[in-house]
Amino acid sequence: MPQDPFDWIDAEHERLRAAGLVRTLRPRAADSALLDLAGNDYLGLTHHPEVTEAAADAARRWGAGATGSRLVTGSTALHARLEAELAAFCGFEAALVFSSGYAANLAAVTALSGSVGSGTLLVCDEGNHASLIDGCRLARAERTVVPHADPEAVRKSLAAHRGRAIAVTDSVFSVDGDAAPLPALAAACRSGGAALLVDDAHGLGVLGAGGRGAVHAAGLAGDGDVVATVTLSKSLGSQGGAVLGPARVIDHLVSTARTFIFDTGLAPAAAGAALASLEVLRREPGRAGRVRAVATALHGRLTAAGLTAVRPDAAVVSVRAPSPAAAVRWAADCRAAGLAVGCFRPPSVPDGVSRLRLTARADLSDAQVMAAADAIVRTAPAA
Repeated sequence: MPQDPFDWIDAEHERLRAAGLVRTLRPRAADSALLDLAGNDYLGLTHHPEVTEAAADAARRWGAGATGSRLVTGSTALHARLEAELAAFCGFEAALVFSSGYAANLAAVTALSGSVGSGTLLVCDEGNHASLIDGCRLARAERTVVPHADPEAVRKSLAAHRGRAIAVTDSVFSVDGDAAPLPALAAACRSGGAALLVDDAHGLGVLGAGGRGAVHAAGLAGDGDVVATVTLSKSLGSQGGAVLGPARVIDHLVSTARTFIFDTGLAPAAAGAALASLEVLRREPGRAGRVRAVATALHGRLTAAGLTAVRPDAAVVSVRAPSPAAAVRWAADCRAAGLAVGCFRPPSVPDGVSRLRLTARADLSDAQVMAAADAIVRTAPAA
């Protein structure tokens, strides 16, 4: 009898289970009573009435789906308007919208690396998001991984290379919530004639004047050697992603980026929702400062209680757990106490340290912030 080709999965599942690394889907209810510090709705816009009505209106006008790739039937007037509004808000010359932030990162890294034999070097921070790492793996280019947030290591890698190069980094790293030293990284890139590619997924809506992002805050937005990617699924409460940069870079992606050419376009409802969120943020720029204040308050309360938490540079607060199993139990105990928190374990964390990952929200009251912190402290496992 032929061997079952998937027999190996049973042994692998047992290995993951023993290590406390089995992932489980948990569908949430639309009317969940849990206080949410697990999702990425940083500005509290996912349920904003203007945003949901804009999504519904776009679906009624344009249909439930984009109907095709952006180069066939998947581009609408909404997509064009969203691209123009994103570029203007963040300070870039042009933008290109994708179906997800993951797709946007894959597109930016692979398309800007050029063809086989281009001699391009990709310099990737070891703490980068999986989408950037995967982009570097897929790109037909030489690549090197440098220590986390280390501009001097970037400078040395570029100095040892003769040819085109791109340094690739998150602006705010998704695991610990720490910010990249963007001005110093830009200086290192310019010393070696390299471009800088920044994933600003966790900076848009949180950092910079009125939430214009970390690249804008660093004074790099609109520079000819800087490209940024953003997601529409965090601060803008919608779904999708975008690449921002010089017009010639965006034109190049339209013609060469596989995740743009061969992927169905972003659903009109998501484009409409993101546009409405941008309008709310323009009108209420204080939301950006509020989400940072909430993150700081959470961090202060947790560290005062003796927990080990990384000082947040944006909206993410990372709290260390003794082990993967302890992190899972801690998250479950928080849930039982009425609080949803993120639980990060290997291989999702590059340093192998398990954590609770808390995401601040601008729409949380001071009382909710304190209640959340108290629940986390009360359920904390022994070190």
